[in-house]
Amino acid sequence: MRRRALLLGAIALLAWQAGVGQAVGQGGQGGKGAGPEGVIDSAQAVQRRFWVRPVASFLLPGSGQLLSHQNRAAAYLAAELYTLVRYFQLAHAGRSAADQFRDLAYQVARRDFAPAGRDTVFEYYETMERYMTSGQFNRGPGPALVPEIDSTTYNGAVWLLARRMFWRDPANPPDQQSLEYASALQFYQTHAVGAGYLWSWYGAEGELVVYRATIAKSDDAFRSAQDQLGLLLANHVASAVDALISTRLAGAVRRPAALHTTFGRGGVALDLSLGF
Repeated sequence: MRRRALLLGAIALLAWQAGVGQAVGQGGQGGKGAGPEGVIDSAQAVQRRFWVRPVASFLLPGSGQLLSHQNRAAAYLAAELYTLVRYFQLAHAGRSAADQFRDLAYQVARRDFAPAGRDTVFEYYETMERYMTSGQFNRGPGPALVPEIDSTTYNGAVWLLARRMFWRDPANPPDQQSLEYASALQFYQTHAVGAGYLWSWYGAEGELVVYRATIAKSDDAFRSAQDQLGLLLANHVASAVDALISTRLAGAVRRPAALHTTFGRGGVALDLSLGF
């Protein structure tokens, strides 16, 4: 595969040199191209015409091949259409699954805490599948914030992390007026789940299983949709490279030339054919 790529690169370079040399030679003949300016204008015109098919293929796969009257243009166009359809199908499936797990969260785990059903970032819903309950945000009856201490809950785990980060001894609280305590409390306020976003899956373990499966379904769909975008880009590049090399080779050897690109599980295969 590496040798074939190097061979194709060398052929493309020779074709480019031959194409420029031919343009200069034609421009050096009498008439408008007799002088240096005519040679430059002729070479620039050839270069502009040369880039038409590769650029067209990059913008719309297969268009450069259509301009060259090559049958494989249909393959590039079909790949483009199929990949676009698959992308939109997978993106729609991902959004539908996302709506399902959000609705399930509102109707079951958040029902008693957030009747308005306010939405938030996806990371919040991922956290909901890892912890059975968020725990309380403020355990104190007064205005002073008293963090959740049960480390099996999400808010309790955040408070434990804050204590480990800012206190000398997480088990022995410093003075509440100290910088250590204030820093830990600020961390907790920033990362803990506040009122309106609390949840609990206790008594709804079956729904939690469905919730986790729906999140996984949504993730897989969006990830596959991103893969389709990568295939779209690969199809654009392959069609452009095909048109580029075919044009160079055809101009260099003065015979029909074609570069066939095949995508498979083992990678990309390139086959070169020349007409006689």
